[in-house]
Amino acid sequence: MPFLHILVLFASTFKIHMTKRLSLIIIPSMTEILKINPTTALLTPVKYRPSPHHDERPQNTLIDMIVVHGISLPPGEFGSNAIEEFFCGKLDSNSHPAFASIATVKVSAHLLIRRTGEMIQFVPFTKRAWHAGESHFQGRTRCNDFSIGIELEGTDDTCYEQTQYQQLSSVIQLLIRAYPFITRDRIVGHADIAPGRKTDPGLTFDWQYLKGTFA
Repeated sequence: MPFLHILVLFASTFKIHMTKRLSLIIIPSMTEILKINPTTALLTPVKYRPSPHHDERPQNTLIDMIVVHGISLPPGEFGSNAIEEFFCGKLDSNSHPAFASIATVKVSAHLLIRRTGEMIQFVPFTKRAWHAGESHFQGRTRCNDFSIGIELEGTDDTCYEQTQYQQLSSVIQLLIRAYPFITRDRIVGHADIAPGRKTDPGLTFDWQYLKGTFA
């Protein structure tokens, strides 16, 4: 089976001219081909940092949902390696007061998209990442069993970056091709599957814009 592929414009190669909110003219100086390796279920060329916080999905479970999350560590701060360390179980509890209560929590996502557009994968898409927690959707519980979790570096009250939307859209289109039971109405936020417990990716996340970027 050939690699699934789509052209992705990486943030570091962009020359961007703003025309209006969330509307850009993008002039690429270089393109990279983003693929899902069907053997490893990993994105390439994307940094892979294996997380121990995952396991096998239940037998014969179809992957049919994408969950979009928002995260920042330390809370409200961007750009550090703390999210990576957290997902890999290596967060130093003494490095920030906010880390003492979460350093031993076993959490991961399949993919992180930083505010720069850089992507880091932690768990192969075919495996069950521990991203959703207690959750339910359309009468089904344990959403980790059948979903893919994508974290965006951000907060509920901070607008996400244009390059994050672009990367997220590209990944979603690849995932829909690889796992065709994922449909537009099954691309949801953490708040949608854990209402009252979670609020991310927050009200600043532009769902209309995102879903307008793919058919």
